[in-house]
Amino acid sequence: MERYRVQEWLNFITSELHKTFAPLFRPTTPDDFKATLRDLLGQRFDWVDKQLAGRQYLMGDKFTVADAYLFTVARWSPRVGIDLSKWKNITAYLDRVAARPKVQEALKAEGLQ
Repeated sequence: MERYRVQEWLNFITSELHKTFAPLFRPTTPDDFKATLRDLLGQRFDWVDKQLAGRQYLMGDKFTVADAYLFTVARWSPRVGIDLSKWKNITAYLDRVAARPKVQEALKAEGLQ
């Protein structure tokens, strides 16, 4: 069952978050549509924040590929004008993931730190 839960998270991240970010990076996307997309992402982040309450990672105490994916996608937020500070569980989660030694290593290797 755990495998299916990870698949659920991967599908949610790809269909509800990742795809919604894409138009925000395009300079040709109208500003009013970008505002709508930011609002939609805010609603999704509201839900994710609730899911993370009392958990270290998406699946509880176990780090999975879904966590790596959410970490990557959520970190795009500041680049498109979304301040994550209102979602305390998400910001704590991102800090936890960022503190992992291999994540630190990858961020440094990619020049993202």
